[in-house]
Amino acid sequence: MDVIRLLGIRDTPLSVDEVLAAVGDHASGGTVIFVGTVREQDQGKPVTRLSYSAHPTAEAELRSVAEKVAADFPVTALAAVHRVGDLELGDTAVVVAVAAPHRDEAFKASRRLIDDLKGQVPIWKHQLFADGETEWVGVGA
Repeated sequence: MDVIRLLGIRDTPLSVDEVLAAVGDHASGGTVIFVGTVREQDQGKPVTRLSYSAHPTAEAELRSVAEKVAADFPVTALAAVHRVGDLELGDTAVVVAVAAPHRDEAFKASRRLIDDLKGQVPIWKHQLFADGETEWVGVGA
């Protein structure tokens, strides 16, 4: 069975329960889940909301990232979903989960999955600040 259980770029709210269920596996002794949410400030500036946009190749790039993590770590299952569109404070922007035989492997693989997703998948964040300024933040290529 493929260890990559769920991947997606979605314009609808994300479900932590769905991602966690996707990586459920009896061979796993440890499961790590990371949930990224919209925070109220960035670099000391109050954020009112933000919007994510994705390049049409984003899902293919996400799959490539997931395949590399699965090849480099002894994981039994992994999943990653990222939200696009307008998000408010507290909304879930990204959820990744990794299951592995041992916790150390799950932690390391999960960290690599979220870091590589943020660094390589072409998703961009447009932040709106309380003072009316905006900022584009490049996530990926």
